[in-house]
Amino acid sequence: MAQGTETSMKMLAAALEKEEQGRDFYAAAVSKCGNDLGKQMFRMLMADEGIHIKRIKDIYAALQGGVGWTDQWKVHKGEVEDLRKLFAERIEKLGPKVTANAGDIEALEIGIEMEQGAIKFYEDHLEKAADPLEREFISAMVGEERGHYTALKDLTHFFKSPDTWFIEKEHHVLDGA
Repeated sequence: MAQGTETSMKMLAAALEKEEQGRDFYAAAVSKCGNDLGKQMFRMLMADEGIHIKRIKDIYAALQGGVGWTDQWKVHKGEVEDLRKLFAERIEKLGPKVTANAGDIEALEIGIEMEQGAIKFYEDHLEKAADPLEREFISAMVGEERGHYTALKDLTHFFKSPDTWFIEKEHHVLDGA
């Protein structure tokens, strides 16, 4: 097995472990979350992690089988939703009167830390990747993990201060008039 392939497989094995941990965390968070909006966020993140897991397993199997990097992983690329946009739309429909308990916010903050770790993991491996398809895959993963991070930050901000969230998102100008 070529050195590059072996390095890629090690990266994918570590990525798979991270994605499975994320999926399991989000699954547990769904059952513990007391807020419907939070439950929806965690369900969607859990589903996205499942898509990541499938992608990684498919690539790993191809490398293990000697096929090498292909763009077959792109089949699943478009399945991950823009969580930030989706939740901004849902929040605007609900209005500023949604409440969350401390456990919901704590779970969101843990999710934020996990997503930061995933972003760093993929960015570190992006610097080392030589194959153009591998680089494209890792770049896509960085983008998706950043989307998760931003959505979690946004929802946390909303839960902590809904009125401020609405002012910021609606770009109101407070000019004293």
